[in-house]
Amino acid sequence: MSSTRSLRNVETRKKKARRAIPRTTKTRNQGNTATGRKRLKKAAGLRRGAKAATA
Repeated sequence: MSSTRSLRNVETRKKKARRAIPRTTKTRNQGNTATGRKRLKKAAGLRRGAKAATA
């Protein structure tokens, strides 16, 4: 059996993709884990620095 997708599976994927609700792409990773919060804090700091530099 080959690893390529069968035609039936390709059709299924296309149908599912068409039905999926369009969502905006994430601009930053969010989450309530320690690592996630640390990354958000760092991203916020970098943004604040960038904003201060332009102002």
